[in-house]
Amino acid sequence: MALAGPAGAQQVAAPGVPAEGSLDALRQQVGEQMRQLDALKRMLADQEARYRELRRAVGIDVLATQRGGAGPGAGGDAGAAAAAPQAAQGGEGPRPVRVGTAPSAAQAAVAEGEQPLQSAAVAPLFEQPGILTPRGKMTFEPSFQYGYSSNNRVALVGYTVIPALLIGLVDVREVKRNTLTGAVAFRYGLTNRFEVEAKLPYVYRSDSTISREIFTGSATDNAFSTSGKSVGDIEATARYQLNDGSGGKPYMVGSLRFKSRTGKDPFEVVTDCVTRCIGNTTGTGLPTELPTGSGFYSLQPGLTWLLASDPAVFFGSFSYTYNVKRTDLSRRVLGGESEFLGTVAPGGIFGVNFGMGLAINDKSSFSIGVDLNSMGPTKQNGVRVPSSVRTQLATLLLGYSYRYDSKTSFSVSVGAGLTRDTPDLTLNVRVPISIL
Repeated sequence: MALAGPAGAQQVAAPGVPAEGSLDALRQQVGEQMRQLDALKRMLADQEARYRELRRAVGIDVLATQRGGAGPGAGGDAGAAAAAPQAAQGGEGPRPVRVGTAPSAAQAAVAEGEQPLQSAAVAPLFEQPGILTPRGKMTFEPSFQYGYSSNNRVALVGYTVIPALLIGLVDVREVKRNTLTGAVAFRYGLTNRFEVEAKLPYVYRSDSTISREIFTGSATDNAFSTSGKSVGDIEATARYQLNDGSGGKPYMVGSLRFKSRTGKDPFEVVTDCVTRCIGNTTGTGLPTELPTGSGFYSLQPGLTWLLASDPAVFFGSFSYTYNVKRTDLSRRVLGGESEFLGTVAPGGIFGVNFGMGLAINDKSSFSIGVDLNSMGPTKQNGVRVPSSVRTQLATLLLGYSYRYDSKTSFSVSVGAGLTRDTPDLTLNVRVPISIL
């Protein structure tokens, strides 16, 4: 037993076994390491929280992609329309998604990928661009649009004795129309999800009508040409991104567009009732000068959706255009005289467009889409105008976008009419430039 004590003491102090003071030092060291680990965990949690907050605030992470081409900088118009592609600049972070509305709406898309801080867009088709303007940023967008349409009209003046025999005259007219519109648009991001836009157009129109005069016994065709140029209808648009598109859900963007009537309207121009009236002088001939505006205030709410499905993006929009009626309206005929029309109320327009975008590389992208519009008949003094019926318009659109640098992009879209009432050809070129 006497030996047990020294032996035990010798065992405690044996090599490899720390003394009691050393154990305390180790405990303190472990405790310090645990505190450092807890601090690192808190820092990691803070960074994750900031990242989630950034995703909620910006709403672009799911749509950003390393496959992307040129990104809209502004669209649009649904236009897209409506603004056009521009890539995000370094240090600005991801951009919220913006999509287009009706042809006077709409646009574009961004492919989904793995790097949330790289934004890219698909070539815009409709009037609106594909990316909302970041907060505090401004985009200047000059654009040019050309439209061409031609149609034939046959008017039977007389009566039918039997189904195969007409007693009277046949008036056949061929009308060719060219419209060129140059415009400048400014877009400003109030927040990362809300932007406003103002657009100022200048319109030049030229119509040529080829026909053989009736009631004159003429055996040759004559051409009646007229044109008009002036400022068009100024527009203002507001767009708001409704959600962040997480969980595989589509991005939703609401828009509201107001169109003024600053352009020369159809009731201000003079109608020629000497050259082209058919048997009367009630102002039913052709105008001597073409209008550059619609003549009515319009309000267009719209909803655009955008769904990324790597490597493609599907997009579309729904809209309705309400045209404000005008009362005590008259038009100019017979060299300046007035013809009273009363109250005129144009029909509303239901619009829908849809399409698919695909990025080709980091600078260019391609899109294809269809734009559909249904225009209601016009009413005069509460009664539908006899010659006015519901009209269906449909356009097939192909678009291409190229990013020149971090601030400038080029976008081109070509449309082909699918119905007889739709313009045969439309060409739209936009150059969005980030100026702030």
